[in-house]
Amino acid sequence: MTTETTSTDRYLEVQRSEEFAGLRRKLRNFVFPMTIAFFVWYALYVLLSAYARGFMSVKLVGNINVALLFGLLQFVTTFLIAWYYSRYAARELDPTADKIGGELDDALAGRIRDREAAAGADREATATTATTTESTTTDPEAAK
Repeated sequence: MTTETTSTDRYLEVQRSEEFAGLRRKLRNFVFPMTIAFFVWYALYVLLSAYARGFMSVKLVGNINVALLFGLLQFVTTFLIAWYYSRYAARELDPTADKIGGELDDALAGRIRDREAAAGADREATATTATTTESTTTDPEAAK
């Protein structure tokens, strides 16, 4: 039970830290503007498709019109955002997240070592008690 409390306390400590707050701030500074920009771009595509049919049906090359180009650009935009986020995360987020995760891993490893040491001490104490009990037990045959 104390291990769970200690673990929970450690996670809460990390959550309240300045480092974690900075990590969340960097993530939000990327995600929210990018989400809004993509949503506006998508809404523009949908609204133009619904209300500007003349513009969207303008042929650009052969049978490729503005609507088809905008639709394909939705996919391109999605992949570009994913690529840009991957680079941003590797540069801005991952180093801090790895540091925080490493500290948590080190704390967990320390708790495991402490638990194993305590278990070893308990086994040793139990073995010593058993040996002492055996030596003080009187054996009627040994008494002769």
